[in-house]
Amino acid sequence: MLAVGLMSGTSLDGIDAALIETDGLGYIRPIAFRSDPYSVQARDQLREASALALSFESPRQAKTIVEAEAMVTRRHILSVRQLLTDAGVAAEAVGVVGFHGQTIAHRPDRGWTWQIGDGRAMADALGIHVVNDLRSADVAAGGQGAPLLPVYHRAMTSGIGAPVAVLNLGGVANITWMGTGEHAVIAFDTGPANSLIDDWMLAETGSPYDAGGMFAARGAVDETVLATMLDNPWFDAPPPKSLDRADFTIQPARGLLPADGAATLTAFTARTVALALGHLPERPRRLIVAGGGRHNRTLMDMVSAACGVPAEPIEVLGWNGDATEAEGFAYMAVRALGGHPISFPGTTGAPVPLTGGVVHRA
Repeated sequence: MLAVGLMSGTSLDGIDAALIETDGLGYIRPIAFRSDPYSVQARDQLREASALALSFESPRQAKTIVEAEAMVTRRHILSVRQLLTDAGVAAEAVGVVGFHGQTIAHRPDRGWTWQIGDGRAMADALGIHVVNDLRSADVAAGGQGAPLLPVYHRAMTSGIGAPVAVLNLGGVANITWMGTGEHAVIAFDTGPANSLIDDWMLAETGSPYDAGGMFAARGAVDETVLATMLDNPWFDAPPPKSLDRADFTIQPARGLLPADGAATLTAFTARTVALALGHLPERPRRLIVAGGGRHNRTLMDMVSAACGVPAEPIEVLGWNGDATEAEGFAYMAVRALGGHPISFPGTTGAPVPLTGGVVHRA
């Protein structure tokens, strides 16, 4: 069927919307993609909602969060309509929308994850079935609720010689390792990706991100600060494991020159990916990179150097790395409609393969 997938990640940069045709199994045909950036005001609104959610003191109906959810839902509905217009596809032809929503808190250690976005309102507005709240069932069963993309990574990379890994560099980084036999798929969050770099750039330069990694390229890595940041038991913990965007901050880099801080935080992301490879049964032969971080040349070079494996943008496989996450949630929505699992013991730590999501019928 035709399916739309929507993703707005922890980088808070905007909404990715993808249209694919898929059976939710081995057949995937990308059709269209668009990205709609959030305004500065929208980003500020989401940061405020996240801070309130992580305080664990806010009721679900707190005005700040209700207003943020309405904004997120409204903006996503508009993105779907514009995507379908771009593609020349009528809403009636689309079988389902996979609506990830915006994560404002992710604390699986407390059995809790929270993505805002009103699936019922979207289904009513579009006249299309909507699957949202894709992480909660996994967390309720004792899983990490993340990462969820491995089921799509596995489908995308079928036919590539194992072992291969797909590294997603979003706000948080996660890796999917695909081998053979007993350890067919292993996935987990590796650490921050773009989030700390973006936070540093905004605080020190006023720019929302380091375009191409050019700012970090001018700086020098402070090995003392880097060692302090890497001295964290979370990196030694075996998978499955996942992070909230707020679990790490830029505070250790405070006091560094702006370019040096950018270089150090970029190196931190790269070194944490290298540490993650130590948790895998076998070093991957290829490291395929998706997500916005693959546009950061300095980060990609540092990942390659730290891991000893060339970091290859996912475009080498003929895929659009900007669309990967949104396509993945379209794929998962089709799987959810069919009752197929989207999370697994090797990816989220769920006790058994689990389907997920709440279905809102049009």
